[in-house]
Amino acid sequence: MNTTILSARSLSKRYGDGIALNNVDLDIAAGESVAIMGASGSGKTTLLHTLAGITSPDAGSVNYAGTEVSALNETQRSKLRREAFGFVFQAGLLIPELTAIENVALALMLNGVPRRDAEAQSAGWLAHLGLAGMEARRIGELSGGQAQRVAIVRAQVTGARIVFADEPTGALDSHTSANVMSALLAATAGRGNTLVLVTHDPTVAARCSRTLYMHDGVISLAPAAHPDATPPPVAHPVSTQDGSTFMQNQNWAGQP
Repeated sequence: MNTTILSARSLSKRYGDGIALNNVDLDIAAGESVAIMGASGSGKTTLLHTLAGITSPDAGSVNYAGTEVSALNETQRSKLRREAFGFVFQAGLLIPELTAIENVALALMLNGVPRRDAEAQSAGWLAHLGLAGMEARRIGELSGGQAQRVAIVRAQVTGARIVFADEPTGALDSHTSANVMSALLAATAGRGNTLVLVTHDPTVAARCSRTLYMHDGVISLAPAAHPDATPPPVAHPVSTQDGSTFMQNQNWAGQP
C-alpha cells in the first residue's frame, strides 16, 4: 500500500455565515489520483486550496510528507508550493506575453536554474507532450488544449510530487478534455506522483482512482441525492504505461 503523502484533520473554514469546510478528515496516498466533485458552493475548491496551502483553515491541520502545512507562515508556504506542488487551473494562468517555452522555463528559473538550462529542459518536456515546434508561440497563438498542456508541463517540470488541478478541462470540448486528462494523468499518477483535482465532469472524475463528493463542506463517498442526477461512469485504472512518455514534474510558483 502506498504511503500517505497528504492528510487533513478536522479542517474547518467559514466565509461570513457560510461554512465552506466542516470538520473534514482526508488521507491521500502517494501515486493516487483523487477527483473532488460537488455542487457550486459545496466547498470543493476551498478544500483544494486549503490542502495546497493557498488558503489557511480556521481550524484543523494539513500535513504534507511530515510537514504541517497549516502551521507554516506565508513565506514558508510559498516555498513549499514552489518546490513540492504543481498547479493547473481552468484558465491555465499562463503569462500571455511569454511564449510556451518561456512560461515553462520561468518555473525552473524561479528555483534557481539558469535560463539556458531551463529552456533546454522545458523544450524536452514540451516535445514529450506533443508541442514540439510550438515552443516560440505565445499563449494566444495556441489552442485551448495546447495551452493546457503547456500548463501541465509547467506544473511538472520542477519535480512537484503533488499536482492540484481546479477544473483543468472545464473550458474544453469533450475530445480535447479527454486528451488533456490523459496527459495530466500520465504526467502525475502515471509516474508515481499524486493528482488532486476538482471537476464538475463525471467522465473526468471516472478516470481518477478515487472520487470524493463535497456537500455543505463535508466529504462523502457518494453524490448528494438529486432527482436529475446521473450516476458517474465506472472508473478505470490509470495506465502507468502512458506515464512512461511524459515528464518528470514541476511546480507553478504558487501565489496566495
